[in-house]
Amino acid sequence: MQTESLARAINRQQWLKPVEDGLKKGLDQAFAADTERGKPIENALHGVWLGHALHPVLTDIPLGAWTVAFALDLAETCGARRYGPGADAALNIGLVGALGAAATGITDWKEISVEARRVGLVHGVLNTIAAGLYLTSSIQRARGKRQAGRVTALAGFAVAGVSAWLGGHLVYANQIGVARTSETTPPADFVPVIRLDELEEAKPRRVEHEGYPLVLVKKGDRIYALAEKCTHLGGPMSEGELDGDCLRCPWHGSAFSLEDGSVKESPATAPLAVFDARVRQGSVEVRVSRSLGADTGPAGLQK
Repeated sequence: MQTESLARAINRQQWLKPVEDGLKKGLDQAFAADTERGKPIENALHGVWLGHALHPVLTDIPLGAWTVAFALDLAETCGARRYGPGADAALNIGLVGALGAAATGITDWKEISVEARRVGLVHGVLNTIAAGLYLTSSIQRARGKRQAGRVTALAGFAVAGVSAWLGGHLVYANQIGVARTSETTPPADFVPVIRLDELEEAKPRRVEHEGYPLVLVKKGDRIYALAEKCTHLGGPMSEGELDGDCLRCPWHGSAFSLEDGSVKESPATAPLAVFDARVRQGSVEVRVSRSLGADTGPAGLQK
């Protein structure tokens, strides 16, 4: 509840809107050349190669390292000076990890939902402040000012803790970085979902089975069936467009393979669920995929 109150307070700060808009525009322009090349850098930073958002993985490095530094600083303060070098090393490891966390975080931020963007901005600013405090602490330690360095690091630890708290809100309340799936159950056995003659060539069509949404695509002599919610932020894939052998989300441009649901372009990192499809007595039937490429895979129209 306290986190939600803090998030609401942040969202009321209208003076942050020009900062949001300007940063978003700048990032879009910065990534424009990468987009023209097929987004290899952006895909890597989002974590497409990992099949999972990369930012949460990398945040564990600075947070873990700075927690170790805090514990070792505390031991040194209590008289165990032999822990000082370990604290310094952990602090600097955290700084290196923070660079990767920042690069992936800002890449994710430019594609998150509008309602989460301001909280995400403050989260990033706090992380920058924390990293700046730790950098200052590292310099102080190198100059022999260990007590000042420990105090500065403690301030950085406090700021990083508040930022991590907001990061948790983005994950649990706004579902940032969480693969979006339907809360209902997909069909385990073949069920009819639409008449074949209702499908148009190369035009995605939303269908449902007992509340579970799917998208069907008729392309040449094949019919493909995939989950209808984009795994990034739940965008309606049935409103997307075909791009070669991919279906592109209309919200943020994530592209998924029609064949196996794999991510071809970010910001999504998790694949779309795919379904076996077949045509029986003029109806398209689908079920949870059991063996891609088998005769119950993407349907041939002759079935």
